[in-house]
Amino acid sequence: MGEAIDPRSSLTALYADRVRRAREKLGKTQTAVGSEMHVVASRINQIERMTGSHPTLPLSKALDKTLDTDELLEDLWHHMQRERFADYARDYMRAEAAAARICEYSGLFIPGLLQTRDYVRSLFAEQLPGYRVMTEADVTSRMLRQRRLFQPDGLELHVIIDQIALLREVGGPRVMRAQLARVLRVAERPNVTVQVLPLNSGVHSVLGSSLSLITSSKDKQLAYIEEAHYGRLYDERADVKQCTLLYDVLRTKALPPSMSLDLIHATMEDIRRDPRSSRS
Repeated sequence: MGEAIDPRSSLTALYADRVRRAREKLGKTQTAVGSEMHVVASRINQIERMTGSHPTLPLSKALDKTLDTDELLEDLWHHMQRERFADYARDYMRAEAAAARICEYSGLFIPGLLQTRDYVRSLFAEQLPGYRVMTEADVTSRMLRQRRLFQPDGLELHVIIDQIALLREVGGPRVMRAQLARVLRVAERPNVTVQVLPLNSGVHSVLGSSLSLITSSKDKQLAYIEEAHYGRLYDERADVKQCTLLYDVLRTKALPPSMSLDLIHATMEDIRRDPRSSRS
């Protein structure tokens, strides 16, 4: 038996506690619940012990039905999202720090490991109501994470940047010119590969999101998907495999590295010729 979970410590802990209590009230084993839901018993155990990946909304609905908890778990799941955003951000940064290789698709902005300080400041200037205000310390923290790209045997990075991220003006023309120049400089490193997914590549399953595949020095693989309001880290083999297939599709659709860098340079020149550039 593991340590008892304090349901007052977090919403995730409350969720886990309510699943266990409801299951025990019905006199059902984890195996029985898993069988009714067509999931392995270990998944129910993970939920009750707060290990493994977090429960999904469909899983929460299925648990409500199986455990006769009305819509309690579904409601808790929605309340967990704001709390989980910070949790997953921390989980991702820990995974990134231990990574030997990262493959990332960024659909909205320049990837964090390639961002300039002014670009980060401009992003943080647009705060979501109700979320923690980002400070200069947060900017510095993001910049420090980039050091691994420049160390001996540095982090291997492969990024696919959606062309829309090159065109979306963040911080004005001056900031964008410097940002694109930064991408070109970092792309010269042997451990960094940059591709651009052109606008004419059509729709895909990760549109509007970002996707990262993280491989540790011990070959442990994780996947991370981030959307507008929260992110999610996946550690289940089937989930990671599905995310890898999605990334492979994007890599096939993306321009080759040399053409990608040419497009980034051309975009930077277009910004330079913008009349506003002389005023920024």
